[in-house]
Amino acid sequence: MERALAVLTVVALVTVLAEATDRPDPLPGYLVAVVCAALVLVALRWLEGRGRAVAVSYVAVQLGLAFAVSSLAGPGVGATLLFCLLVAQTVRMLPPPAAVVVVAVAPLTHVGMSWADGLREGLGVLAAAGFTAVVTLLLLREQRAREELDVAHARLRAHAEQAEELATIEERNRLARDIHDGLGHHLTVVQMQVQAARAVLRSDPDRADGVLAKAQAQATEALAEVRRSVAALRGPRTAPPLATALEALAEQTSAAGVPTALHVTGAARPLPDDVRDSLFRTAQEGLTNVRKHAGATRARLVLDYDAPGTVRLEVSDDGSGIPDAPASGGFGLTGLRERAERLGGRLDAETAPGGGTTLRLQVPA
Repeated sequence: MERALAVLTVVALVTVLAEATDRPDPLPGYLVAVVCAALVLVALRWLEGRGRAVAVSYVAVQLGLAFAVSSLAGPGVGATLLFCLLVAQTVRMLPPPAAVVVVAVAPLTHVGMSWADGLREGLGVLAAAGFTAVVTLLLLREQRAREELDVAHARLRAHAEQAEELATIEERNRLARDIHDGLGHHLTVVQMQVQAARAVLRSDPDRADGVLAKAQAQATEALAEVRRSVAALRGPRTAPPLATALEALAEQTSAAGVPTALHVTGAARPLPDDVRDSLFRTAQEGLTNVRKHAGATRARLVLDYDAPGTVRLEVSDDGSGIPDAPASGGFGLTGLRERAERLGGRLDAETAPGGGTTLRLQVPA
């Protein structure tokens, strides 16, 4: 807009100078027109944003100069263009009522002509000034709309970057939970079986060989778990029924020295992958803690479908209990709680010294 107004200023000045040549003494008209045009060019670059008082003073001075140009050089096309420039600047710098005043005053340059000529010329100036005010106002609104759109686009980009960052963090947390709950479980079993094999290696080699065979099987299962995790990152995965997977966990725990039973109540129903995964990981983490910390002689898994709209899983043992388990629980319980909260469920850990521990997960399904 500034460039367009600058070009229009030069055109108005050239037009005034051409029209003033018909005057007996064109020099005063030349001088006033040059001063008026120079002030317009200066204002386009430096005046906007200087404050309302400065803007009002500028408009008043330019209004006087425009009338002077009209009087000294003649109320022709050049003078009308200068009034239109002043209207455009007034719309940009001051509230609309100020522009209305300038538009209303502009036709007064033709006072002194005959009634018919003055009316005709005055209406022409009024129409030109009013049209300029409307066009300038529309252009300013479009400019503001574009600026607001740019701000909205910047905010949208920021939100998109934030969403991408959050998604990355969530995926990292999910991978951390999967590694801890899956691979960590199998490595814990392998570690305990290797320790048991070393303890009986000299006194009972056959038994040690059996324990090492179980450790080898667990290592194979750990490798399969890694492959399953990699496959899950690449695309959809297939998984056995939840009860079958839990039965395999119970057998592994029983083989590691803690007899474990699985009880399924209610009619089994299909579960979303994230719900099934959360239930399985809870059972896996719970049984890992039973073998590592509880000192239990038996454990129990319960998969309950009885409550409509929810599924409940319990992992309990008759061990020594962990007094601070509900408060801490390390990364394992933290990850399980994150899984439960993400699904809109709840994870509780109940324990007492000498009274065993019960890990209970309930999720909507």
